[in-house]
Amino acid sequence: MAQLIDGKRISKEIKDELKAEVDALKGRGIQICLAVVQVGQDPASCVYVNNKKKACAYIGIESESYELPDEVSEEELLALVDRLNHSEHVNGILVQLPLPAHIDEDKIIRAISPDKDVDGFHPVSVGRLWIGEPGFLSCTPAGIIQLLKRSGISMDGKECVVVGRSNIVGKPMAALLLREHATVTMAHSHTKNLWEITKRADILIVAIGKRQFIDAGYVKEGAVVIDVGMHRDDNNKLCGDIVFDEIFEKASAVTPVPGGVGPMTIAMLMNNCVEAVRK
Repeated sequence: MAQLIDGKRISKEIKDELKAEVDALKGRGIQICLAVVQVGQDPASCVYVNNKKKACAYIGIESESYELPDEVSEEELLALVDRLNHSEHVNGILVQLPLPAHIDEDKIIRAISPDKDVDGFHPVSVGRLWIGEPGFLSCTPAGIIQLLKRSGISMDGKECVVVGRSNIVGKPMAALLLREHATVTMAHSHTKNLWEITKRADILIVAIGKRQFIDAGYVKEGAVVIDVGMHRDDNNKLCGDIVFDEIFEKASAVTPVPGGVGPMTIAMLMNNCVEAVRK
């Protein structure tokens, strides 16, 4: 039976450490401000934005909210980002994705100053990550590294398999595991005999975006399994990319959904906001 990796507890640990750091910065007259830009009222985006604002309030980071209508033009959004780039008061800029179809997300991401890119999505941030320079790390992969470290799970020399190659999770995850001296294999939708590759993994990170796709047959006995997925099952309960009950019996450690990776993403976003001032 697996160790349950508690993302809620670990994320609170991180937020409490950041709160103490922010209090110390305030004592030196340094205030941190995150600008949060949301276009439209997508229900999931509203939940995510609200959770980010709550985390800011808990840690002591000021949050400025910019709620724009669905029909806002790309030019208007770019003008707002430019204004925030040049604001000395704002340390970090977050544009909540997805954006409406008439706005080019890539253009908006590239418009954010790399020095305020707390999501870690700008090509400059990605380049810094891959060549090992200091910079903002993608929040979900950075959170997974913290989950492993703070659960006493070493990555050094381990065989790690990442299932999924997105720019937000899969690719930066591979880069961060390499930093920890892991041997990394990336698998994806074109991978042949996926189960043969995943069964080699000491640490298996599943970010495939398919509900309960990975069952116990894909997992080596005693492996560590990190589930990045977020879906609803047939009973409308939250579930991930793995068949949790099966894998819980076979793995040495596993993340639940909810309460695993999810809380860590926001904790690491808050860390990036503080990092903007540390630099």
